[in-house]
Amino acid sequence: MTALTVRGLTKFFGGIRATDGLDLDVDSGDIHAIIGPNGAGKTTLINQLSGELNPTAGVIRLDDVDVTHVPIHRRVHLGIARSYQITSVFLGFTALENVMLAAQGQRGKTFSFWQPVARDAPLVERARSLLARVGLDDAVHTPVSAMAHGARRQLELAMTLALQPKVMLLDEPMAGMSRHESESMVTLLKSLKGVCSIVLVEHDMDAVFALADRITVVVYGRSIATGTPKSIRNDPSVRAAYLGDEEEPA
Repeated sequence: MTALTVRGLTKFFGGIRATDGLDLDVDSGDIHAIIGPNGAGKTTLINQLSGELNPTAGVIRLDDVDVTHVPIHRRVHLGIARSYQITSVFLGFTALENVMLAAQGQRGKTFSFWQPVARDAPLVERARSLLARVGLDDAVHTPVSAMAHGARRQLELAMTLALQPKVMLLDEPMAGMSRHESESMVTLLKSLKGVCSIVLVEHDMDAVFALADRITVVVYGRSIATGTPKSIRNDPSVRAAYLGDEEEPA
């Protein structure tokens, strides 16, 4: 089954066509990577899928629901979540408190400093479970300010999972990570296969080919190829897109 369907997606910025009639099918439970040179329009695509940008033309469907012009907060409740879309991350709060905050948002409740949320046993248990899911069970009571960069990215994943997404949008989750942290993130993302569909934009090609079920290559806002990692590696049009002065896939 297809979790996310995009047809004819187009985005103009003045006279610049940042997304150019792009089609995309993300199957349920798959990790679908988006690669392409810098300036190809990958982040613009993610911004349209998340609702941060409205497309000039085209259609975005989550399952059978047209979400093309649905605002961000409604997309989150329908099942589209973006990792760094969560802005309520408090450096002075612990990892547990941050995940509880995200989980409360998913339940449609606001976080209140005046209510004993720490006594909400189901909420605490769910937050602890999500932290364990991303490998942070030893950092439950650690303030975010004291966490390493890689651990913070793991925390962001836990908070995104708290939103119970059908489709999770990840824009360069390995950015700024050490090799060890990147390897840990790859292992973590592999463990999430089947939990939800993932649209992954990532510069680390080793990570992309280790994770992706399918890959779409975007150049100048257009999809020039979609297929399995093996087929993409061997596609002449993909190789041609990166000849000459073109950069390596990003």
